[in-house]
Amino acid sequence: MLIVGERINSSRKRIRKAIEERDAALIGNEAVKQVEAGATHIDVNAGTNVSGEAEDLKWLVETVQDAVDVPLCIDTPSAEAQAEALKLHKGQPLINSITAEKERAEGMLPIVKEYDALVVALTMGAGSVPSSKDDRMEAAAAIAEMVQAAGIDLCNVYWDPAVSAVSADQKAALDVVATVRELMDTYKGSHTICGLSNISFGLPQRNILNRTYLALLMAEGLDGVIMDPTEKHMMSTLMATRVLLGEDDFCMEYITAEREGRLAAYENHKPVMHR
Repeated sequence: MLIVGERINSSRKRIRKAIEERDAALIGNEAVKQVEAGATHIDVNAGTNVSGEAEDLKWLVETVQDAVDVPLCIDTPSAEAQAEALKLHKGQPLINSITAEKERAEGMLPIVKEYDALVVALTMGAGSVPSSKDDRMEAAAAIAEMVQAAGIDLCNVYWDPAVSAVSADQKAALDVVATVRELMDTYKGSHTICGLSNISFGLPQRNILNRTYLALLMAEGLDGVIMDPTEKHMMSTLMATRVLLGEDDFCMEYITAEREGRLAAYENHKPVMHR
C-alpha cells in the first residue's frame, strides 16, 4: 500500500511560514513524524508561492530527503517546477499529477518518462470534477492513450478517481467506488490512489466518514492513499483493512503497530443507563 503523507503543504500556514523562513528543522520534523507513522512517500507542495515555486520545491526536496530516506511525491501542476525539483530527488519519484487535459499531460509526460517516475493521473479533464463513473472512465481512456504513446508503462500510473462531496451528491461516493473497481479491471497492473477528505466536506465528524470510505475503496482494489498518517484512527483503519483483505502476512504489520503504540486506543465508555 502506497501511503503519501500530505502534511508538508504550503496551504498550511505553519508550513508556508517554515518554507519562507527556510526552517529546515520544522520541515524535517514533519517528514520524520509521517514516516514513523507509516508513510511510504512524503508529499511536498509549495503551490502558494507561484513565482518562487520551483526554488521552494527544490529546497523542500533537499530538506525532506536529508531528514528521511523515502521517495517524495512532487505535487505541482507546473512541468517547469517539477523538472527542477526532480534534478535533486533521490530514488523513484511520484509525480502529482496529470489529467486528460492534453497540454498539461504533454508537458509532464516527458518528465515522467525521463525519471521513470510513478504518476498520479486524475480522471478528469480541464475544469470541474467529473459527475459520473462514465465521465471518469472517459478521462482515463484519454490519459491511457497519451501515457502509452509517450512510451510509459501503465504500471507506473496511479489513477485518482477524483473524489467529490457526498453532501452535494448522494451518489458521489458509490460512483468513485465503482470507478476504482472498473479502473483496476480495465488497466491491469496499474494502481489507484486518492485523497479522502473531499468525501466528507460539509458534514460533521468528518474523520468517521473518511476512514470508513477508505475501507470501502480498499476492498475494491485501492492501493494508494494521500492522507495524514499521524492521524491514528485513519492509520488504524488502513492497517485493519489490510488484515481483513489478506494483505498483511500473518497480521504482523498490525501486531507490530499495536506493540509500537501506533494503533488508536479503544475508548471504553461505560454504557448509559436509561430509566
